[in-house]
Amino acid sequence: MSTSFLAAEVARRRTFGIISHPDAGKTTLTERLLLLGGAIHAAGDVRARKTGRQATSDWLAIEQDRGISVTASAMQFDYAGRTVNLVDTPGHEDFSEDTYRVLTAVDSALMVIDAVKGVESRTKQLMDVCRMRDTPILTFINKLDREGRDPFDLLQDIEDSLGIAAAPLVWPVGMGSRLRGLYHLGAHAFLPTDPDAPPVPLAGPGDPALDDLAGPAAADALRADVELLDGAGTPFDLDDYLAGRLTPVFFGSALDGLGVATMLDTFVDVAPPPRARATTTRTVEPAEPAFTGLVFKVQANMDPAHRDRVAFVRVVSGRFERGLRVRHQRAGRELRVGNAMLFQARKREGVDEAFPGDILGVPNHGTLRIGDTLTEGEALRFTGIPSFAPEHFRRVRVDSALKTKALTKGLQHLTEEGAIQLLRPIASNALVLGAVGLLQFDVVANRLAAEYGVDVILDAAPWTLARWIIGPPDALKAIERTDPTRLARDAHDDLVYLAESAFWLDRAAEAHPDLRFVVTREQA
Repeated sequence: MSTSFLAAEVARRRTFGIISHPDAGKTTLTERLLLLGGAIHAAGDVRARKTGRQATSDWLAIEQDRGISVTASAMQFDYAGRTVNLVDTPGHEDFSEDTYRVLTAVDSALMVIDAVKGVESRTKQLMDVCRMRDTPILTFINKLDREGRDPFDLLQDIEDSLGIAAAPLVWPVGMGSRLRGLYHLGAHAFLPTDPDAPPVPLAGPGDPALDDLAGPAAADALRADVELLDGAGTPFDLDDYLAGRLTPVFFGSALDGLGVATMLDTFVDVAPPPRARATTTRTVEPAEPAFTGLVFKVQANMDPAHRDRVAFVRVVSGRFERGLRVRHQRAGRELRVGNAMLFQARKREGVDEAFPGDILGVPNHGTLRIGDTLTEGEALRFTGIPSFAPEHFRRVRVDSALKTKALTKGLQHLTEEGAIQLLRPIASNALVLGAVGLLQFDVVANRLAAEYGVDVILDAAPWTLARWIIGPPDALKAIERTDPTRLARDAHDDLVYLAESAFWLDRAAEAHPDLRFVVTREQA
């Protein structure tokens, strides 16, 4: 494989995550993007229960029942000469861990904002995560088919709430019942509300043809807006966008498809190709010839009939070929990857080759876990995939002892995904679940019943926080002797301190000065 061939494949890739507050229309927009890329043939609105269609990216039963995304889905399609890797992230805030890990594995983000509600709390949290890595963000203001906030107010909201400059590239001509279409500020074209109708080129906003297309009143209102934007608006600057200081803004309606193709056309043109990634020893460039990959997600039972577990691997450098032998760095052994696949939600396709930016699914029976590094031999470990200490706790049990084996197996599989943690108190035989968000307990209970045939009972637990304990072996043995009732082992057999309040954590820290009590840690 020539260096120029690999460089060309890297340049063609666009890998991004979609982020939003719940109900902003993120999953509906995902469907529209897949439709434009030819990956599906009909976009389904998750709210339209009576149609019998479900969102392509929402494949868990609880997602389809509740109309929310609680797990990340990776999908690939080709568009305008680019290979696009799209990751639909969980919208619910209780699944922030999964979203965070996805955002560490992508090169840019598409932020969806509700035109009626503007910037919401979850959007602010996700923006903070993107800012940690200077992730470029493109914004799509959705739901123009409804009466929403004034477009200038929405731009100001983005700048004030998120601390990023907002540069509109298209502008709405009306809104809700008054919506007549969009005006492309750069191309000087009118986009009708029919998404299948081609853009109409104009000489500029003063073109008399605009009156015929939008109506005189809407055309005059647009001209006034464009004049104000010319004088006080923020112009698009590619360098500022790539540095995460500016977001290009598009308006539209994912439900109707308005403005989505225009946004995607711009995205594949300006979004960054795969970027370099740091390891504990050096930075890996995507065009390096040797293959490297990072496991950023594990998913159980994507195919319940086969009780499978799939590791999502972001290709960081080099070329993957079917049957490639790689070094599993954490385990210190060689693996042959002969049955990797690409995803379109549940649909899987075997892959013969893949390049930096692509996301592979590797069948996994507990060997691979979040944070693992795969290489063609070099001893590397990628950084930046965190695990977060749980904030809510439940004791889990079953009524029938006959179900204990199935419960243990199910918990082992589901906790490998990283959204919930299994803790085993060292002073008892209890099983304790720890989560960052309360909804995760509902999801685990639902999936244990649906996928493993186990109905569980979740009992309240007294703890309010947990911390991993790091320190020399003698100090770890000392705390096990003095405070065993507040200690547990996690799925990796690491020691965890469980406390009813911050008081007990402070007391333990004072009593054991040689130990560190940490709230986050690197995976693997």
